[in-house]
Amino acid sequence: MSLSIGIVGLPNVGKSTLFNALTRAQNAVVANYPFSTIESNHAVVPLPDERLTRLQAWVEVDQAIPARIDFVDVAGLVKGAHKGEGLGNHFLGHIRHVDAIAHVVRCFHDENVAHVNAQPHPADDILVINTELALADLLQLERRMEKLEREVKGDRSLKPQLEMARQVEAHIGAGAPLRDFAQRNDPDFAALDFELRFLTNKPVIYVANIDEDSLESGNAWLDSAREIAEAEGAQLITVCASLEWELAALGDAERADYLSSYGLAQSSLEKFISESYRLLGLISYFTFNENEARAWTIRRGWTAPQAAGVVHTDMERGFIRAEVIPFAVFEQHQDRNAVRSAGLLQVEGRDYVVRDGDVIYFRFNV
Repeated sequence: MSLSIGIVGLPNVGKSTLFNALTRAQNAVVANYPFSTIESNHAVVPLPDERLTRLQAWVEVDQAIPARIDFVDVAGLVKGAHKGEGLGNHFLGHIRHVDAIAHVVRCFHDENVAHVNAQPHPADDILVINTELALADLLQLERRMEKLEREVKGDRSLKPQLEMARQVEAHIGAGAPLRDFAQRNDPDFAALDFELRFLTNKPVIYVANIDEDSLESGNAWLDSAREIAEAEGAQLITVCASLEWELAALGDAERADYLSSYGLAQSSLEKFISESYRLLGLISYFTFNENEARAWTIRRGWTAPQAAGVVHTDMERGFIRAEVIPFAVFEQHQDRNAVRSAGLLQVEGRDYVVRDGDVIYFRFNV
């Protein structure tokens, strides 16, 4: 399964710089004027996972294929975006199909980098974006409700969905995102969300983009953004996008040395990628053969047959059993046959719930 993250924010907050650092390439235009991004940019980014590297070394294979995340960078949003202002609802449409939103907030001042306001003001900037996402949801919902009100006259089975739509409208109208909607698990809400892809129902990570001078001490803008994230129960990651872009140009060894000089095991960008993964309740399990070791993405709580289906649908359909080695056990023995000889190979059936880091060999027959 794939995971997609939409990068949103006001113009000139560092979205495209962040995107380029993520992809280790200049795929998005970076310029000192609003709307330098006029088409959405897409890139697939590997999920950092040192366990896969270690597994590759233990089983002595040539390739390691990591789990991946799809990032989408869209044009900066402004007031009125839901009505088409700026580059508007064309780009809101691009992020309706992502799994989560990374909301980039400018937490630095630089006279050489234009901002839509005289200077950054995280509370106002966040409010603009969140309001536009909510208004875009309302606009979509109103159109659907008009259709439902006509259809329900001939099909009374649609009445619960219309009532749900009215409750959703009231919730958004009160200024609350659908992430806080009490009936999110209701089947009628799920049907609406599947059709309309509500923006305010998507998980959010705030990405506070700071300058290098604020890396250690922070600043008042960062404090303001953090307060908002905490009040919403959202995750906030601090990133210096310009520095991460520079790091992205370095080789792996140089980048590791640079991070080590600051006492860091991973860059803030890698933390951002990992937190995006965790936010959506995803985990990784591993497989290997004579050619490669590979990480696979599944939802936490999935059973062994569901996990097998990510590799190939035939494996889920013809599932017999899963031969499972917890990662800690594999780390101890570093060899499948040694694990088997120690009596630690777990033979699991259809009800087994896969755990993060499991190394699995599936038996199936079709």
